[in-house]
Amino acid sequence: MKKTLIIIVMIGMFGWAVYDLAFQADSKSNPNTSEEMEQEVPDSSNDKVNNTSGTEASVGLNIGDIAPDFKLQTLKGENVKLSDYRGKRVMVNFWATWCPPCRAEMPDMEKFYQNKDVVILAVNLTQTEGNLQEVKDFVNEYRLSFPVLLDNESKVAMNYEIRPIPTSFMIDSNGIIQHKVLGALNYERMVQEFKKMK
Repeated sequence: MKKTLIIIVMIGMFGWAVYDLAFQADSKSNPNTSEEMEQEVPDSSNDKVNNTSGTEASVGLNIGDIAPDFKLQTLKGENVKLSDYRGKRVMVNFWATWCPPCRAEMPDMEKFYQNKDVVILAVNLTQTEGNLQEVKDFVNEYRLSFPVLLDNESKVAMNYEIRPIPTSFMIDSNGIIQHKVLGALNYERMVQEFKKMK
């Protein structure tokens, strides 16, 4: 039992090191100007919305903030913006095929998508994948019907300050972050947080 636990911890640490290294390598080898960044991740800092406490919200990554807008392409080649879904409840999930907790939560995410009136935007950290075919095979294996977005250069993940994956943001119909989870979610927890949103 101890050996198994140690092996699991070692695999987790190795996965984290590879993931962290990929982000550091991207930052060093691909220094973007702020102008280029704005093209990939639209600046919505001028957006002002009242959050649930009645105060004015601004763009940020904390509960009560407006979720930063982004534009990515789906596996099917369609362009998708988070702001396109204002008026709907949205779950934004950052994941990768090599991540065991991501694999564990995918069946629950599909069930959640099928059973509730929710938009799921599954942002794949494509730069950390071996190749795009791995993502396509994963989607087919798990029979995922929600949109899978490709963060090819990890710009959206960096903008959202994603470190452990999976990481999920539950965003209400006004674009306000209502819940943020570092780690896998099960179906019951997804439904529980969904019911709290308007």
